[in-house]
Amino acid sequence: MAPKRQREAQRRWRRVDLHLHTPASSDFLVPGATYLDILHAAEARGLDIIAFTDHNSIAGYARMTDEIAQYELLERLRRIHAEERKRLEEYRRLRQKILVLPGFEFTATFGFHILGLFPDSKSVREIEHVLLDLNVPADKIDQGSSEVGATADVLTAYRAIEEAGGIAIAAHVNSSHGVAMRGLGFGGQTKIAYTQDAHLAALEVTDLEQKGKRTTAAFFNGTKPEYPRRMHCIQGSDAHRLTRDPKNARQLGVGDRVTEMLLDAVSFQALRDLLRGTDFARARPYRPTEAPVDFIRAARESGPSIVQSFHESYSQRGGRLRAVIADVCAFANTNGGTVYVGVPGDPRKRGVGVSNPKDAVQAIGKAIQAITPELDATIDVHKSGSLNVVRIIVPRGDDPPYAIDDNKIYIRAEAETTLAVRDEIVQLALRKKDAQRPPPTEPAQAAELAAPAVNGAVDSPRTGVEIVSSEQRNGRWYHTLRDLRNKSVVKNVTQKSARKLWHYAISQHEKKPIDAARIDWVGDLAILGTSAHAGKQRYDLIQRQPDGSVRVYYGVTEDGIHGAWRKLVGLDE
Repeated sequence: MAPKRQREAQRRWRRVDLHLHTPASSDFLVPGATYLDILHAAEARGLDIIAFTDHNSIAGYARMTDEIAQYELLERLRRIHAEERKRLEEYRRLRQKILVLPGFEFTATFGFHILGLFPDSKSVREIEHVLLDLNVPADKIDQGSSEVGATADVLTAYRAIEEAGGIAIAAHVNSSHGVAMRGLGFGGQTKIAYTQDAHLAALEVTDLEQKGKRTTAAFFNGTKPEYPRRMHCIQGSDAHRLTRDPKNARQLGVGDRVTEMLLDAVSFQALRDLLRGTDFARARPYRPTEAPVDFIRAARESGPSIVQSFHESYSQRGGRLRAVIADVCAFANTNGGTVYVGVPGDPRKRGVGVSNPKDAVQAIGKAIQAITPELDATIDVHKSGSLNVVRIIVPRGDDPPYAIDDNKIYIRAEAETTLAVRDEIVQLALRKKDAQRPPPTEPAQAAELAAPAVNGAVDSPRTGVEIVSSEQRNGRWYHTLRDLRNKSVVKNVTQKSARKLWHYAISQHEKKPIDAARIDWVGDLAILGTSAHAGKQRYDLIQRQPDGSVRVYYGVTEDGIHGAWRKLVGLDE
């Protein structure tokens, strides 16, 4: 499919709160509150879409629709009283104004919470069957309690919700009962599976308004090697009351924590399409008193990375258009990403924007056609302040390797686009086969949660490069390198063929042989040196193995340092 430009004429920002409890939840905090009260509270906060998500139950939504059905029956029989008619008319008015989705907050094994949302056309009985299939006991399905005994595992829940036509969202992932396991000293492959599963549509977080590298959204933005799938992050109130508790600010009311979404329509399908898409600028925290989030400015503040790049111009002169298209090709071959044209990556520098956006879209779209196989990239134009900026959304390609002019294959390594070497091209060709491997089995994940192994071993850093082995042939050194981001191993790399970080590692390896006896060890770890590159601090680190051998890691950045390594380099845990 050829590059396309999104049509946004009918799109509008809508206010969405997809995590609301009702009196059907056993821990609802307002005795006597009605379902009409909840709709009135949603109207007062200007909400367009809400979801009733009671604990392991669809009872709240069912009771509301049953109440409406009863009033409608009385109306048809002409036996409806004035007060009942008034309530029916109010329900009709509010439901014309606000889309109410049925759903539940499911408690999976080990206490993890998952939101399941469904179209309002789906019957209550069908949704109850989903809960029954997830092992919620039939006698507890209307109790609205988070304590329902042994249910199904997290991955089974994701799959069951989606296969039933719903949307699976991991609830408050960065707090208690969240699948991101915040604060737990274990998780490993389980955490990766629980937050990257293909059936999971989004993560609900409680820190969407916050900025910085330590926020949940920043962690799941596709730059982490173990978490390559960028996740939509949204926020919801998780309200158990109508309004915020004046004595406890953490007890939110309806619409106290809202996501704005740029939707084609107020519909379940539009919501699902957004959360299943790759346009991450169409969801943002709603700010009732502040200026809306400028997502381009926010992207510039986080800077170039493995999933985003910036170009001040797309002109043919100086090869700037070629550099744009090389980034597109590299993103398709790596994790996907976004290219911004018209602004520099440094937010302190003022960009000039794109003077003729229509011409820019056409020129870039035509240039992308030089990439083979055909790539379905999205090109559109947005305002950042007074500047017009062209944005190119590039999916992670499902038919790699992608090449320009049939033979130039680019990949993305951290914040740089480089030509792929032979072994990387081979790995790209095998990627589709690797993607078909089954995920880790649930029993293995359960065992990890129940009895995490603790043996004192320190895992390698998660960024940088390690030289695994070297051999000399015909007077030239050939090296085997391990990319610490994804653990891929690339053979036959020479200093001449190496990209920047690899070239640095090989230069250090060839010029500065390691003498373990001269290392200032801290236990079995040590720092060989530090340097700065592209505004980031980099570390050369060394690790002593039980057999006395050593492993050296070159160019490790802060986001790849964890555990004992953080203490070694002086970073806070």
